[in-house]
Parts: sequence; structure tokens; C-alpha cells
Amino acid sequence: MVTANQLSECHARIKPYIHNTPVFTSRLVNKELGANLFFKCENFQRAGAYKMRGATNAILLLSKDQKKNGVVTHSSGNFAQALSLAAQSIGVVAHIVMPSTAPEVKKIGVREYGGIIHECTPTVEARQAMANNIANETGATFIHPSNDEHVIIGQGTAAMELLGEQPHLEYLFCPVGGGGLIAGSSLAVKYFGSKCSVLGGEPFEADDAYRSLISGKIEGNTSVNTIADGLKTTLGDINFPIIQNNVEGIIRVDEEEIVRAMQMIWERMKLIIEPSSAVAVAAAINYSKNNYKVFKNKKVGIIISGGNVDLQKLPF
Repeated sequence: MVTANQLSECHARIKPYIHNTPVFTSRLVNKELGANLFFKCENFQRAGAYKMRGATNAILLLSKDQKKNGVVTHSSGNFAQALSLAAQSIGVVAHIVMPSTAPEVKKIGVREYGGIIHECTPTVEARQAMANNIANETGATFIHPSNDEHVIIGQGTAAMELLGEQPHLEYLFCPVGGGGLIAGSSLAVKYFGSKCSVLGGEPFEADDAYRSLISGKIEGNTSVNTIADGLKTTLGDINFPIIQNNVEGIIRVDEEEIVRAMQMIWERMKLIIEPSSAVAVAAAINYSKNNYKVFKNKKVGIIISGGNVDLQKLPF
């Protein structure tokens, strides 16, 4: 079981390698939702997303021999960039398995951070198979983007920092893809929050976490036709029990709601956020509409997970 001390120790460990990102507010957005929103802006994190936290923690905890052989992961983009930059910062080689459909802007980021890209067909099975082959051939340590305890703990430090500034949050919204961010955030809330409910946002087109919480077992996706490219992965056996125990629920949003939320944050707050981040915003908007009396005037945190966007392919 993850402890409060592990979160605190992780935060101290990774501090030299990450940014303590700002928390922004918006009077106009508050008025629209009827609540007091606090946006933890991980779009300003190194590598442009919160995943730098977990990647750094996982690499720092490797043995000297493991670091010599490097690391390998599979990712559509944000963890790929994060692991590449974390590895470069610590002096470790990073092999990155990326689906051929990954946004070009994220591939460029991986190359700039020194990661070695290995492209594969865009399926979870193909990603894992190629990563396993690389690990066997090079001796590199596989680091899962979301289903790794050290990664999960690292991701939880974003919510931990937010709660340090706003200890009386009553809700916290996170996007849900592989489950690492919401699992880590829920642990931060458990140990450092006070009567705060954790809610996830997920696209209808990739709603495995929503269905998993209902069925009590990890569900897959038959289709992942969503603009939120960072949320196409499924939960794992390490993060799922944490989510089951600490997350109140998952709110599904459609593609139009994701685009509207993304556009609202760009226009009202002048923040570049990616579609996966907009899913959490859309979930908060959805929750506000359906639970306005409960939600009104509450203190609400939203994790803006990243801002890595291909500006040639904006949806608005």
C-alpha cells in the first residue's frame, strides 16, 4: 500500500528535475460553472505534461546497473516525451515505442529530448510486444506509462502541490487514460486532502474506466475514435484497485463537449491545453450542469494534464 511518506519522499526526490507548476483561476469560467475552479497547469511542466513527474521518479529509483542499460516504454506521446527528457536529464538511454498514428508534434519532442523512437502499428498488443523485444535485446528496463507504482506516485505529486496551495478543495477532476494520473491524484487527496471527492473525465469513445468501475474488472475498448489521443490506453492491475478504492466516479463526455471545453480554456484563459486535458474540463462542466445545487460555490481543482498540441490540426 502506498503511504503518505512515499508521496512526500517522491516529491523531494524529483523536485530538482520538475517544475512546481502554477495554479490559475478564471472569473469568467467560475461564473459559467457556478463554482470556484483552480487549474493545476501541468501544460507548463517540463516536456509539456504531468508525466515528467512519474517518469523521473521511476528512473531515479533504478539501480546503477539498470541505468546503464537504459529504459524502454510505449506511449502515444506525452509519456514518450517525459521519459526521454527524464532519461536525458539523469544520463540514461531511452527507447520509445510509438504508434505510427502518434501526433508528429509529440514525435518531434521525443527526438529533441534524445529518445530513440521505434514505430509500431497502433494497437496496445503491438506496443507491448515491441517494447518486450527491445528490453530483451538491450537489457533496458521497461517502465509502464501508467501501471507502475513509482510512476503512479510521481504523478500524484501534481495534486499534492495543488492541495498544498488549496487544502480545502471539495472536488478534484482528472482525465482518465491509462489510470496513472487519477490513481496518483486520488492517493494525494486521500493523504493530503480533506473531504475531497475525486472524479474522472473520460471520452465516450474510450470509456473503459467507466465500465471497469461498474463491472469490477478491467474492461477494454472496442474502439478509440476520440480526439483525446492521450486517453486511448486502458487501466492496469496496479492502478485499478487504487482507483476502485479512492475515486468517486467517472464522467463521460462526447467529442463535441471535449472540443468546446478546449476552446473555452484557450479563449477565456489564454492557455494552450490538449484535448486530453479538455476532457477533465468537460467533465466538470457536465457535472456542474447536472448537479448545480450541489456544485454551486464549491472549491474545485482540475488537473490540466498537458499542452502538447499539433497547431496544424486544431479542432476549432
